[in-house]
Amino acid sequence: MRRTFSIVSLGCFRNRYDSEVIATRFIRKGFVFQKKIDTLHTLIINTCGFIKEAKQESIAAIEEAVRLKKRGRIKNLIVRGCLVVRYRDTLKKFFPQVDRWENLVGIPSCLRQKRFGPRHLDFLKISEGCSNNCSYCAIPLIKGPHRSRDVEDILKEVEFLDRRGVKELNIVGQDITSWGKDFNPSKDLVYLLIRILKKSKNIRWIRLLYTHPKHLSSSLIDLIAHEERLCKYIDLPIQHISDRILKLMNRGVTKREIILLINKIRKKIPQIFLRTSIIVGFPSETEEEFKELMDFVARVKFERLGAFLYSREENTPAYSFTGHLHYKRKLRRYRLLMELQREISLEVNRKFLGKRGEVLVDEEAQDTYLARTQFSCYEIDGVVYIGKSKDKRIRVGDFYHSKIIDAYEYDLVGE
Repeated sequence: MRRTFSIVSLGCFRNRYDSEVIATRFIRKGFVFQKKIDTLHTLIINTCGFIKEAKQESIAAIEEAVRLKKRGRIKNLIVRGCLVVRYRDTLKKFFPQVDRWENLVGIPSCLRQKRFGPRHLDFLKISEGCSNNCSYCAIPLIKGPHRSRDVEDILKEVEFLDRRGVKELNIVGQDITSWGKDFNPSKDLVYLLIRILKKSKNIRWIRLLYTHPKHLSSSLIDLIAHEERLCKYIDLPIQHISDRILKLMNRGVTKREIILLINKIRKKIPQIFLRTSIIVGFPSETEEEFKELMDFVARVKFERLGAFLYSREENTPAYSFTGHLHYKRKLRRYRLLMELQREISLEVNRKFLGKRGEVLVDEEAQDTYLARTQFSCYEIDGVVYIGKSKDKRIRVGDFYHSKIIDAYEYDLVGE
């Protein structure tokens, strides 16, 4: 059998980045990448173990791979990643057919030759782990404490991506706003972004993902406001707004501090789009606290919002909290929140009607192109549908000016 390999990458953008590092290493060993996984020398599954649904998806992928191995379609099966770190011994008992179990990549130092996404956009991991120790979160158990990636190593990769023609760069890490705090002398994200901007000439959009409200500084807000290439888009997970719940979550911020931060951001960057994440159904969350959250979302009108049902994770402090809510109650609250956000999102999108703006074309479909404004993150937020025209050829990976002619709850239509 030829030395072919493939990777099933599950979970977040950080995991995809790690999968590309792993793929690059296999290619350098003489393996040939193959997209289809039905007949392979080696299959690697890069698992996610963050919440219940992610764990279920990872286990289902392992089960499917084991079936293929039993049928002789796969010779070697490697399972690695977050789920393995947490449940290696249990997994080994249930899946003896797996040839090798591997831990995490850590902070990579090799340049990624293999890519799993569009060539015109990429992700840059600048840190690993997290030291915020939110009570519900298993990331510190999986990834360990926050560790910043070396400045020169980051800049070397930025130059590499810039030469390859990357148009959009997404800065990722468990908490990118903590980057540099573990250096001696300490540095900060503003310092790093200024260095990245100076090292890149072709990258037009730089997007910041996974910022923490406790660490988002005034200097960072100022830089986003004045630097044209930094997308006017901040991913700012607040998780909740009740002071009691925020304290139980160990978020390190209060309702008042969150409100002041949002007001400061919107005052200094009037065109900003804020994306947030919220956990519904945290242990002992009352109806009054949920209503407080709903009222806050209705008043603030986050342009982008994602919500999660609280997932009870072993060995986290919140696991032993009292007052865990029934699944149906959590689901009801989730649906109410997302129904509210659909209305807000439609209101936000209607403000685009009749306006012209720059879009980046990500993909060509049968009768349309899928594009995005700088206010939408790839694979997370909505798209701009642009119909095909016989007299104009549109190229994937290029920027165009588009007039918005229709608006839906999450997507736009442009011409």
